[in-house]
Amino acid sequence: MPMVTLTLLLLIAGGTFDAQTTSVPPNIIIILADDLGRGDLGAYNADSRIPTPHLDQFALEGMRFTDAHSPSAVCTPTRYGLLTGRYAWRTSLKAWVLGGYSPLLIETDRPTIASVVHDAGYMTSVVGKWHLGLGSEPKTNYNMPLTPGPLQLGFDECFLCPASLDMPPYTWVIGETTVVPPTDTIANSSHRRNGGGGMWRGGAADPGYDHGQTLPIIIERAVSFIQAAGEGDAPCFLYLPLTAPHTPWMPTKAWRGSTLVDYYGDFVAQVDGSIGEVLAAVEAHLDRDNTIVIFTSDNGSHWPVEDIEAFQHRANGDLRGMKADIHEGGHRVPFIARWPGVIPTGDVSDELICLTDLFATCAALAGQSPDSGGEDSWNILPVLRGAALLKPIHTEVIHHSGDGMFAIRMGDWKLIEGLGSGGFTRPKRQSPEEEGATGQLYNLAADPGETTNLWESEPEMVERLTARLNEVRGETAAP
Repeated sequence: MPMVTLTLLLLIAGGTFDAQTTSVPPNIIIILADDLGRGDLGAYNADSRIPTPHLDQFALEGMRFTDAHSPSAVCTPTRYGLLTGRYAWRTSLKAWVLGGYSPLLIETDRPTIASVVHDAGYMTSVVGKWHLGLGSEPKTNYNMPLTPGPLQLGFDECFLCPASLDMPPYTWVIGETTVVPPTDTIANSSHRRNGGGGMWRGGAADPGYDHGQTLPIIIERAVSFIQAAGEGDAPCFLYLPLTAPHTPWMPTKAWRGSTLVDYYGDFVAQVDGSIGEVLAAVEAHLDRDNTIVIFTSDNGSHWPVEDIEAFQHRANGDLRGMKADIHEGGHRVPFIARWPGVIPTGDVSDELICLTDLFATCAALAGQSPDSGGEDSWNILPVLRGAALLKPIHTEVIHHSGDGMFAIRMGDWKLIEGLGSGGFTRPKRQSPEEEGATGQLYNLAADPGETTNLWESEPEMVERLTARLNEVRGETAAP
């Protein structure tokens, strides 16, 4: 393993904190659940009706964040932000998500976590749900080489589902080709809520493709990568974006009936068990004490009020809203990190962080200082180490709903540029009353449930946050 000196710099408002060094770079594993709410985990919600023993134990062994956010309340823009350290609304994607036939969204000359750590000698892999586009044609041709893709972004290898598991084509991609071309066609399937078999859109599929085996296959491939990495000399980076518990809710037979929350709860329980398999592989094949594992979710759960009432389970905890919404339930996500001997065990941090911060943090872990990219990323390693900070890491975080509604968070304050949820909760968009508030303003310290709109009573705060939001949207340079 190459000897790399890590200089861990904390960037706070343009300054630096302490430097700390170590001689051997750690293995890095990022596990990204799909549509998992923080209220699903016992570590975040004592009243959760879904057992999550592996993640609860993982939280006791590491640090749990209570104010972590995905940069968007939906899938594709969060994945772009996580890998590049840049908000996706700075690209051509201003709202919602890509499809299974979309071209690659990430620019091939843009640094990613994978390319940065690869340059430091890491063995890099992505296993799971990609949903960032493949190829350069307006419509991806799965009968041709799927390039550009992950291999042009710093990954040594990839094993992918092209998009969400409810979007065709339903196929596996290894490197730049499909394992089996999607030459068959499958019909639509309605949602479990409506008595259907899962919820997927009809379209092209591999002959015999089995939605219910997707998660087990992803975990099997991830474990194989960890095992191979343990036999090598280089540190490893694994980006493991799961397909679950996003629809279709397809728990395997072993997990069916394991919870009181029907198919969704059983699928979340299977996700927890799957993560247990990954953590067991780390124990068996890697140096546990020199491996940082980070677990989080791409956005909140798609869990409307009707489901809360039916199952007495709050998948997003006490937060307002759900997946796609601009309110906290859409983008405040679970975030747990473990690095034995470095990250304090059983610690809880209320530091405001964003998944875009993983770019700068992983660069620091690998001892790298990229001269470009990561415009919206801050190194949170000092927080993970339990350091007493002189100032908050973030002066602000920008939130983005599914349909493109913006919000800005500064300290305890959150301003939403418009009325409504901007997502799945009705009303999505709402016209202001005559001479009434045109947006939303909340003090999250006093009102974490976003119940009292202070827009009209705090005009100076509205003006201040609006000005800063406009300033950030106009920035092109790195912070």
